[in-house]
Amino acid sequence: MPRANRHYIPGCVWHITHRCHKQEFLLKFEKDRKRWLYWLFEAKKRYGLCVLNYIVTSNHIHLLVVDTGEKTIPQSLQLIAGRTAQEFNSRKQRKGSFWEDRYHATAVDTINHLAKCMVYIDLNMVRAGVVSHPSEYRNSGYNEIQNPPKRYGIINRKMLLDYFSMQDENRFREEHTNWITAELNNNVLTRNQDWSESIAVGRKSFTEDIQQQLASRAQKRSILSVKDATVLKEPGIPYSTVFDAEKGTLSHKNTYYWRQNV
Repeated sequence: MPRANRHYIPGCVWHITHRCHKQEFLLKFEKDRKRWLYWLFEAKKRYGLCVLNYIVTSNHIHLLVVDTGEKTIPQSLQLIAGRTAQEFNSRKQRKGSFWEDRYHATAVDTINHLAKCMVYIDLNMVRAGVVSHPSEYRNSGYNEIQNPPKRYGIINRKMLLDYFSMQDENRFREEHTNWITAELNNNVLTRNQDWSESIAVGRKSFTEDIQQQLASRAQKRSILSVKDATVLKEPGIPYSTVFDAEKGTLSHKNTYYWRQNV
């Protein structure tokens, strides 16, 4: 597959998932999950990564971010994944890949769908049967939103409030709690692959716009109607890169970048 052009969509929200190599439980210890979070905080400081939500589990991560610059997301993921892998392999005297060679990014429509994506991330460990409520899992954005730290916060709370047209953080935290409670009461705890395997999720106009911006690379990809949304499907995995501990630079092979409006 030829190398894709390097484009991005300013202000677009992406749900990023990245799995450990062969889905091994390489992040099963909290000290390793904390190191991933440390480098996430460093990416925020160094490159201005705008984080709306996150969770780091034993064998994969979820990250909800805003595209604020052409290289912000690739540079940030290179730093986070690369340094986490290097530290782990060095400490364990381990060789080989730590991550799958690709991370996946799904464009999220911020109208009526951003809250659903946030809740899907928050409930990850509930679906896995590890906890009964997201508040019981420490390595997540849910607890940072509900109990904001005085220092070293990762989530851009102002941006989060802006997306939901709110000014009061207490009101937002109350709404956030209500979303979780409603989902738990509905007992809808099955994995929804649309959030982690599609190119885009949202209104029909949103997914059609993403398809148009992908131009010829998206002509054979289908827009399907699902419950309360449309999804832009694809046969492969977009917006990807390679993160081995031995690799110090970001590989753009087999990587899709979205075309910027001009």
